[in-house]
Amino acid sequence: MPSTPVNVTSQCQRLSATPVTVNNRPERAVREDELIKPVKSAVSFKESGGGIFIESVADILEREVHTLIREWLTRVEKEPELMRIPLNYEERTGHLPRLIYDVNVRLRRNDDSKAAVSEAAADHGEMRHKQGYPVEMLIEESRLLQVSIFTTLHNNVKNVEFNTLLPNVVTIADEVDAQLREQMKHFKAADNAEKAKGK
Repeated sequence: MPSTPVNVTSQCQRLSATPVTVNNRPERAVREDELIKPVKSAVSFKESGGGIFIESVADILEREVHTLIREWLTRVEKEPELMRIPLNYEERTGHLPRLIYDVNVRLRRNDDSKAAVSEAAADHGEMRHKQGYPVEMLIEESRLLQVSIFTTLHNNVKNVEFNTLLPNVVTIADEVDAQLREQMKHFKAADNAEKAKGK
């Protein structure tokens, strides 16, 4: 015997309008506007002064830049290959504020344009060559920068402007990769110049 189709909408409406009995006392029906609506509730909480301060990804990275650098350095210090070359704090981290600034400039442009040439990345590539880095260590440093940026955003997730989060993550990844290409370009140029002098 074929089953009778169930009108889910009407069933839900009937259930939501049905009085609930608790300890033999009738409770009022649940109204539609009391159903769980997390996005609306979150916005209302913010707008009612509930303490949530929503920020753009660029604002968070700007505010947390020193925490981000410490996060990066902590990760670097756990990598024996990176620590093989002795550098002081400024020598090891001095490039980061400029690279992070370039990331924020790209984020604030809020468009789909390609990454601009980063002078900070070019300088960093040349500096790491002078300091005796192999090119593989540049790649690892860049990877750890991305991880540190995303960790910083995760630690501030309650403040992130969610409607732009995913596009911003794509932009960050593209910008950091573009910076790495620029670093490697100038690292190799410095290496070729050094080899040419030795001939």
